[in-house]
Amino acid sequence: MLSSDQSWRNGRWARLAALALAIGAAGAVGAGCGGGSDNSSVSEAEKSVEKGIEEATQGIEKAKEEVKKGFKQAEKATKEGLEKGKNEAKKGIEGGKSQTQKAIEKAEKEAKEGIEKGKEEANRAIEEAEKRAESYGK
Repeated sequence: MLSSDQSWRNGRWARLAALALAIGAAGAVGAGCGGGSDNSSVSEAEKSVEKGIEEATQGIEKAKEEVKKGFKQAEKATKEGLEKGKNEAKKGIEGGKSQTQKAIEKAEKEAKEGIEKGKEEANRAIEEAEKRAESYGK
């Protein structure tokens, strides 16, 4: 979950809590505007305000829980991403080691073959030189 999604949700919960509080307050004002001064309308207004406050509080608590859940998910995703990156790096290093080892082995093989070929050519040259020396000596 992206942090922008999380902040949008936090803002949404805050707006809902404010709306619930406003509805409760409007209910209280509406109950008080009836022109009657009896205790029942005041009591109903108090109940409306208390209900609005309770709903707003519950909305805020829900929003807090959502934020905590979002942080936990982000932390988990970060840890998983780091672990995956670490594993990929290890694979790359192992692959690099393998390629390097193959290149070393190939170079050693080619060097040995070159040395053998050089020995063979040197022996031919020696034999040829000996033949020429014999032909001059006769």
